[in-house]
Amino acid sequence: MNIQARKLALRQRIIAARENLAASERLRLSQAILSSVSSLPVYQQASTVLGYLNFGAELDTERWLAQALRDGKRVLLPRVNRASKHLDLYQVRDLQQDVAPGSWGIREPLIERCIKEEAPGTIDFILLPGVAFTQNGERLGYGGGFYDRLLARMPHRPALVAAAFGLQVVEDIPLEDTDRAVEWLVTENEILRCNQERE
Repeated sequence: MNIQARKLALRQRIIAARENLAASERLRLSQAILSSVSSLPVYQQASTVLGYLNFGAELDTERWLAQALRDGKRVLLPRVNRASKHLDLYQVRDLQQDVAPGSWGIREPLIERCIKEEAPGTIDFILLPGVAFTQNGERLGYGGGFYDRLLARMPHRPALVAAAFGLQVVEDIPLEDTDRAVEWLVTENEILRCNQERE
């Protein structure tokens, strides 16, 4: 089986397991996990954070984003640019008024209400979405490569953090050269420092 087929099979297995979690359990676990994310020193020290709005059976990030706004963080959210196949980033101030369903039904910043971020070098902290992760911080995304391209064009190294349900942590992920690992992995069971390069 080639690497793409292995990634697809793993993606399907983990997404199905995630969808089997009851909505109330997803919410309970999300709150516990994201509370741990907010306790990380790299979050507390960050001025500008890049997050994402969940869809489907993903971890519920909306409360965390609201907390980041209350914490006085400058909050950025991605918007898919279909023409360039990149993520454009926008500053969001109001999660009710500033976003609406966009690509694939995922809520995205409204261009007319949000300020486009032209200097990604100001981002201190990124909460990365993903389907599966290893304890070493390896990440399996949804297959579009949007975040790998975004990270590749950043002029610096912001803190890369993943928040996931424990069932999303796997032994092994088939990797390609463009795949970027996270530095911290937070689940309901543990906070893992995956990458020791940042001191």
